[in-house]
Amino acid sequence: MDVTCCPLIAALASAAFAAQAPRPPDQPKAGPGGADYPHAKVVTNVYGQGVTQYWLFEPAEPSPKSAPLLVFNHGWLAMDPIIYRGWLHHLARRGNIVAFPRYQAHALTPAWEFARNAIGAVRSAIAELRQPGHVAPDLGKFAIAGHSAGGAISADMAALAAAENLPVPRAVMIVQPGRGLRGNDSPFFPPADPAKVPKETLWLVVVGDEDRVVGDETAKGIFRSVPHIPPDHKDYVIVRTDRHGRPPLIADHISPCAPVNPAPLLMGQGCNALDYYAYWKLFDALTDFAFFGRNREFALGNTPEQRFMGNWSDGTPVKELIVTDTP
Repeated sequence: MDVTCCPLIAALASAAFAAQAPRPPDQPKAGPGGADYPHAKVVTNVYGQGVTQYWLFEPAEPSPKSAPLLVFNHGWLAMDPIIYRGWLHHLARRGNIVAFPRYQAHALTPAWEFARNAIGAVRSAIAELRQPGHVAPDLGKFAIAGHSAGGAISADMAALAAAENLPVPRAVMIVQPGRGLRGNDSPFFPPADPAKVPKETLWLVVVGDEDRVVGDETAKGIFRSVPHIPPDHKDYVIVRTDRHGRPPLIADHISPCAPVNPAPLLMGQGCNALDYYAYWKLFDALTDFAFFGRNREFALGNTPEQRFMGNWSDGTPVKELIVTDTP
């Protein structure tokens, strides 16, 4: 046999395996994480420069008179919202205003300024939203989410909200938080006093089982730092990798990123079942419960609905979320 044929044979075999392998679940048609969007489009605008810059994503077609305000804090150097575009548009098309503060101008922005920069941008965003031409923010329905360094910032923002004249956060979801690598928190990125987080806050901390960048020690510390929040108002959630089919579902550090077109960003995963059934579902349901008193079973309580991750195309369940109050 001509040895030059071997790579071709291997490629064809791999393609055949991929074609026969079970496919991951699609986005559910309805419910938390689902595609039943009441708004067809999103209006996006950017304001400010450098550390004061922020983006606003507002629901449109139809445009509501008012909407809840959500803050999304990005990961370190993930300042371009294109990295999270799928998630941001999902939130806005569900009927929320999303503020995306930049908080760092470049890699040399001091970490101890991150939270204050983000808070300042959110205050500016609220002032802008009060101007004509915007969906009015319902500040009684205010929630915060963040990924990586943005997860840590989200915890800090919740603790500093009252002192910094921000609305009271009704819900906070902290995804793969980090103040350094592998749980080695930097002394230059100190936490705010977690005792200042309102005890009524709904609190989710979410990690990935193959996160080799920040690990889970910072996440565990953040979860344990709010003992004044009742157990039925908080959960620690582990998203698990599942390689049953193709493409596999890898719960690594970039899994919460949701680029609509991942190839130019050199990201192997775009939006997938880890988003629909874990990150998006959890935050959708957490804010639904905080704002409207519904869908608690999808966000809290270690319920079957909270843990469920959909089914592969051959009917095999995707590995469920692990939910605990004692990480």
